[in-house]
Amino acid sequence: MVAFRFSSVMMLALAVCPMARAAEHVTLKNGFELDCVRREVVGDKIRLYLVGKRSETNYLEVAGDAVARVETIADLPLTPEDSPEVAKTLVAPMPTAPVTALTKAEMREMLAHAGGEHNIDADLLASVVRAESGGQVRAVSRTGAKGLMQLMPGTAGELGVHDAFRPEENIAGGTAYLDSLLTRYHDNLSLALAAYNAGPGAVDKYHGVPPYRETRAYVARVIREFNRRKQMTQQERPSKG
Repeated sequence: MVAFRFSSVMMLALAVCPMARAAEHVTLKNGFELDCVRREVVGDKIRLYLVGKRSETNYLEVAGDAVARVETIADLPLTPEDSPEVAKTLVAPMPTAPVTALTKAEMREMLAHAGGEHNIDADLLASVVRAESGGQVRAVSRTGAKGLMQLMPGTAGELGVHDAFRPEENIAGGTAYLDSLLTRYHDNLSLALAAYNAGPGAVDKYHGVPPYRETRAYVARVIREFNRRKQMTQQERPSKG
């Protein structure tokens, strides 16, 4: 059995919460960083309510001793370029060679194969695909990123991807790129995901997750989806008598 880099990162949940004015930059002991509008102790857990979410129903729940440092910060300005709704708008490209949509089984098989090649959990790859393209094979962002894992043309070329709309090529290239980022940042998942979203130059410049709302929301979104998938897998396993 292949031992993947990550089995889960942190537990997440949803609940209604009020909006607060203050903002805090929270660093967890596992290296993950995020901004939150408030913290709440619930039993032996701490709930961190996220900054940058229009919905008031989103928080991360972590162990009580998982927080390494908390800093009070000024609220970060949200520009149209930083808005996930704008930056990740997907448009249909002009039709070229037909590409058949993947079935769930085909997607799982491709992700499992690519993950096995690079020792990356297929659930993590699926979470990246969901955040990047929503599973749309012909997705194109306003910045020109293409396909399931939203590869920029230059990056795709460096990875040997000739047609970013072909699922097997896109997944292979995106997985190889994520693998290189995980290696670069010593398996720090939050930094690797931040670099996948904003570029390694931004991560290196800020020596951590860049102070971009889109990037921080992206990292949290991928990790939240990854943990959701791992929880579902655990729940589906038959209990041992």
